[in-house]
Amino acid sequence: MKRSIVFLVFLISVAFCQAQESSRNRLAFVLSPQLSWLNSDHSNISSDGNLSGYNFGLVWDRFFDKNYALSTGLTINTTGGKLHYKEGTTMEIGGVEKEMDNATYRLKYIEVPFGLKLLTNDFRRARYYGQFGLFGQFNIKTNDGHGKSMSEEVRFFDMGYHLGGGMEYSLGGDTYLMIGLLYNNGFLDVTSNELSDKAVLHRLVFQFGIIF
Repeated sequence: MKRSIVFLVFLISVAFCQAQESSRNRLAFVLSPQLSWLNSDHSNISSDGNLSGYNFGLVWDRFFDKNYALSTGLTINTTGGKLHYKEGTTMEIGGVEKEMDNATYRLKYIEVPFGLKLLTNDFRRARYYGQFGLFGQFNIKTNDGHGKSMSEEVRFFDMGYHLGGGMEYSLGGDTYLMIGLLYNNGFLDVTSNELSDKAVLHRLVFQFGIIF
């Protein structure tokens, strides 16, 4: 996994250097419903279902060739997941051992993706793309689904990789409708409790956008 991450960073860095020599840029507004869930590597903790959310904001593509672009942006990511604790699982809270209940984490992040996008040539007003890369996100709000804050139980920073693809359909000129599907997988533990587990966030993003 570490070698894969290093190789991915290397590819993106090379693309970034080449993109500096290009002046072709695109901006897109995206609004993406998504399904998300948490998985833990602890034997007493399991996923307890997914949550629906959305991701919206701006995506910027900088081309370094006709069919290849460096892609980044800034979005607001509303996501989360549920964890089920096996009966008898305890954690020390304030010096007292307490049995863990099932938990729901509704999370909101500012997300910054960074990756490569590969596009086909136009075919009957449509073209297809694949993309892969990394993302980093910064937590700005957390609650339990009932309005109770859980910010102290969640780490401020999360990162991972994304991959997927989709279609861009010409609406005339340089304006395109974008439809895609992305899978996002976290690297880091999003929770900050005292249990020796690693709970990572997964997301399936149904991407819709308008490219200008």
